[in-house]
Amino acid sequence: MIKIYTDGSCLKNPNGPGGWAVVMIDIDDYEWHLSEGEKSTTNNRMELKAVIEGLKLINDNVECTVYSDSKLTINCAEGTWNRKANLDLWKEYDIVSKTKKINFQWVKAHNGDYYNEIVDKMAFNEAKKI
Repeated sequence: MIKIYTDGSCLKNPNGPGGWAVVMIDIDDYEWHLSEGEKSTTNNRMELKAVIEGLKLINDNVECTVYSDSKLTINCAEGTWNRKANLDLWKEYDIVSKTKKINFQWVKAHNGDYYNEIVDKMAFNEAKKI
C-alpha cells in the first residue's frame, strides 16, 4: 500500500502566495518529496492540488491511502460534501483518481504527525518563495 501525505498553504488567503506539498512512501519505505508554489491562490486550492499531484505519482490500479488535514478536500473527494468551488481542480481530480484505489485518512494538523508536519513545512516554504 502506497502512503501519500499532502498539505497546502496560503499566506494571505484568499488570493495570496501559496504552496502545496506531497510525500509519497512506497511499499519499500522509499520516499518521494514534491512541492510547488503559486502566486495567487487559496488554501483550499492548494490542499486539493497536493492530492492531485500525489495521485499523479502512482500507477493505475494501485491502492493508496491519502493522508490530509483538510476535511473539506476529503469529504468532497469522497462525495460526502458538494463541490462548490475549485471546479477546475475537481475535474482534474476526477480524471486522475478514476483509475486509482484511494482510501482517505484525516490527520489533525499541527498535532505531531511526522509526515503531516513535513508536508506542512514544505507547502509553507513554497508559499514563502513566491
